[in-house]
Amino acid sequence: MKQDWLEATQSGDCKQVQDLLDQGADINALDKHSQTALMNAALRGDHHIVAQLVSHDANLDHTAKYKLTALMLAVINNHKEVVEILVQSGADTSLQGSYGSFAKTPLEYARDAGFTDIVRILENAS
Repeated sequence: MKQDWLEATQSGDCKQVQDLLDQGADINALDKHSQTALMNAALRGDHHIVAQLVSHDANLDHTAKYKLTALMLAVINNHKEVVEILVQSGADTSLQGSYGSFAKTPLEYARDAGFTDIVRILENAS
């Protein structure tokens, strides 16, 4: 079921994701990169899947390589809608990545990239 789960969340198929959740899929299962479905959806900017996973209590602050979180991945990739969902759902905006250029908070990433809309969202969350 784990492979079906990861494929469903990566495909963006909300109905299939819901069906698998109803069957007991592990919402926080890890892929080969130690990332959750929420992290992968945030990375892609799939706000529908992100909202669905958040509503089913996905771990908002799981960290993978370089201590990156779903929020950081959404910020780095300029996915404003995903950032809004994660912040409104309680993602920790103070967590910091590790190692070199990843050693930043989400706000620092947004400022450095010039993502002014995301900067405002994160500043209002603090």
